[in-house]
Amino acid sequence: MRLVVAPDSFKGSLGADAAARALASGWLARRPGDETRLLPLADGGEGTVDAFAAALPDAERRTVAVPGPDGRAVTAAWLLLPDGAAVLELAQSSGLPLMAAPDPLHAHTYGLGAVARAALDAGATRLVIGLGGSASTDGGTGALRALGLRLRDAQGRDLPLGSAALADLDHVDTTELLPAPPGGVQLLVDVTAPLTGPAGAAAVYGPQKGAEPADVTLLDAALRRLAEQAGGHPDEPGAGAAGGTAYGLAALWGARIVPGATMIGELVGLTDALAGADVVLTGEGRFDETSLTGKVVGSLLAAAASAAVPVGVAAGQVGGPVPGSVSAAVSLVELAGSVDAALGDPARWLVQAGGVLADRLGAL
Repeated sequence: MRLVVAPDSFKGSLGADAAARALASGWLARRPGDETRLLPLADGGEGTVDAFAAALPDAERRTVAVPGPDGRAVTAAWLLLPDGAAVLELAQSSGLPLMAAPDPLHAHTYGLGAVARAALDAGATRLVIGLGGSASTDGGTGALRALGLRLRDAQGRDLPLGSAALADLDHVDTTELLPAPPGGVQLLVDVTAPLTGPAGAAAVYGPQKGAEPADVTLLDAALRRLAEQAGGHPDEPGAGAAGGTAYGLAALWGARIVPGATMIGELVGLTDALAGADVVLTGEGRFDETSLTGKVVGSLLAAAASAAVPVGVAAGQVGGPVPGSVSAAVSLVELAGSVDAALGDPARWLVQAGGVLADRLGAL
């Protein structure tokens, strides 16, 4: 059989490349004669820089130290491509795993803006920014403030960083905001959520960042206040990505929101790979209904359905009913016996998952 192994990263535990190798190893242990092709994917979240680097070997990897989402210094990697474009990844500068502890009201995206400024200072003529895995719900205001934006309250005082302060926003001052690069800014998003409301950034993703119900109400109101002052299109699909960072960069910096999984799939040649495949394996940290709203696995399921290729999914956890587009699904937590065991050695359990999927799909 011809096997394509195309997982996302398992956030906070294993990168997409290592996950692909582990799944393929488990499959080949049961079916050593099969032909495998590894295509580690990303959707704008963790692993986006690595996906571009693997597909574009001439890219130059650089690093910069910036304030993380809780103010402590972090080191973020970005790529300078031969055509002058720079590829950035919010997860490396402002991601949830960088927090000492969740802080949904005060975490921010300032570090992302600092990476963007470093890329512009290095001569980047276009920015491609992967949005996903954010620790904050600040509407991208932290990133924009690193680029020169000023936000003031009714007394003319600068607001502190973080999302909660946006409830006091009275004036958006773009006078000192750096212009976007001449080639523009593309935002690779992994969700289709709008900025606010029951399907928005705070309601759906705030609890993942530590927000209690009262916090969610406050955060949603703060984002609504931002939208009142900044304009733009808060209801655009994907505007709620990365705690509304997509909205802020689109409204105030003219950035364009695009589906990250689709763009990266095209970059690595996913369509051609599926055209010659008998089965495809994919995976992510948690597979549930949100996986089908712009993330790697949902995008791959749609592409595989168009190519009539069966799909096996390995996930840390499988939540809710498995859709009919999935031919077989395996939970690492069920294999390992607990969440702690699965997180303790994810590569081992992915190898086992690859073997289980080979048993279930190898006869198709």
